[in-house]
Amino acid sequence: MRFWLQLGFISFGGPAGHIAIMHRELVERRRWISEKRFLHALNFCMLLPGPEAQQLATYLGWLMHRTWGGVVAGTLFVLPSQVLLIGLSWIYIAFGQQPIVAGIFYGIKPAVVAIVLHALHRIASKSLGNPFIAPVTWVLAAMIFIAAWLFRLPFPLVVLMAMLIGVVLSRVAPGALGKGGGHAGKAGGAHEAALIDDDSPTPPHAKFKLSRLAWVLLAGALLWLLPMALLFFNFGWQGTLTQIGWFFTKAALLTFGGAYAVLPYVNQAAVEHYQWLTTAQMMDGLALGETTPGPLIIVVAFVGFVASWGKAVFGPEALFLGAALGACVGTWFTFLPSFIFILAGGPYVESTRGNLKLTAPLAAVTAAVVGVIANLALFFIAAVARPSGAAGLVDWVALGMVLVAALAFWALKWGVIRVIVAAAAAAGLVLRLLGWA
Repeated sequence: MRFWLQLGFISFGGPAGHIAIMHRELVERRRWISEKRFLHALNFCMLLPGPEAQQLATYLGWLMHRTWGGVVAGTLFVLPSQVLLIGLSWIYIAFGQQPIVAGIFYGIKPAVVAIVLHALHRIASKSLGNPFIAPVTWVLAAMIFIAAWLFRLPFPLVVLMAMLIGVVLSRVAPGALGKGGGHAGKAGGAHEAALIDDDSPTPPHAKFKLSRLAWVLLAGALLWLLPMALLFFNFGWQGTLTQIGWFFTKAALLTFGGAYAVLPYVNQAAVEHYQWLTTAQMMDGLALGETTPGPLIIVVAFVGFVASWGKAVFGPEALFLGAALGACVGTWFTFLPSFIFILAGGPYVESTRGNLKLTAPLAAVTAAVVGVIANLALFFIAAVARPSGAAGLVDWVALGMVLVAALAFWALKWGVIRVIVAAAAAAGLVLRLLGWA
């Protein structure tokens, strides 16, 4: 419990950073689990919709300490960032129009664009491979980008299309998509035996039992149905809190590829469909999510907070209480499916170690993720370049800050926190106070 709580406070750097921290601590330092078992768990989590790092923490906690171990690990991984983000969301809403706060967020928005561009480059270079050796994945990513940007197809439909293409290609051209997405690893070398080593027998609680699967699914259904019923009977189906719960349930079930893959869908629905917040507020929320520890998708707490505050779900005299509940509702319905996926599917995965054969659909989904992240990047660039809309003037200062932030990532190898806090926020504050932005 102490380790998972500590991880919840220090897990900066997005999914890749979270996985690296868990690998260093659990595989290399503490030797709680072996390299192969760790990677096997990670590959399963990558196949699932939702935040893969939080799912990995849940899986490892479950494998080592049964159901409650998974619940504790997954919850403590998220809890610190949720509490921090509720506090930051209140400061943003209450004081966001003050010159100092507005200046800070003016500088943060270009940094967010650079972060998304950096993530796009990193994911594309690692998952799509060489375009001359594996051109199919690049073509698929380009097709998905066109579908999302030009035809504005909803993200779940785009992912479903990619999965179907992957299934078809696995039959007609098995090698077209390469080996699929995933994280490579190498155990190699002599090392101290892990608590759960490569050849350790599957723990009794991790063996597949149909009765246990039924209990997990029943418990998961009740944990979803009871809160949703309370929201429905108290606020109605069109109530903001009810719609937050329903929307983030769909997001949790239909979005593959980690946080950056979920964000385009959340942005599309929260900004354009429900109109809970603006594009500028969505970018500010992403920046807050980047500057707090924990999974990046915790930005759903910000969306729930802003939406509930704007709709005054408990009336104007209890804005914070209603907004905090909205943040908790968004978080609950986003992460609940992840717990169910792990606790229900973990025993089956343990029983088929080394036999996971979903590489072609996964590779197709990975290509789709690259396409939708490119769409998100272009959407954010347009918002920064013309903050007043398509008819407004181009903000060349903001575009210049995007370039500087991108150079800080690529050339100087700065981390996310350093770029946002030390550079972008400070520069935005100075420019705003000087009247240059």
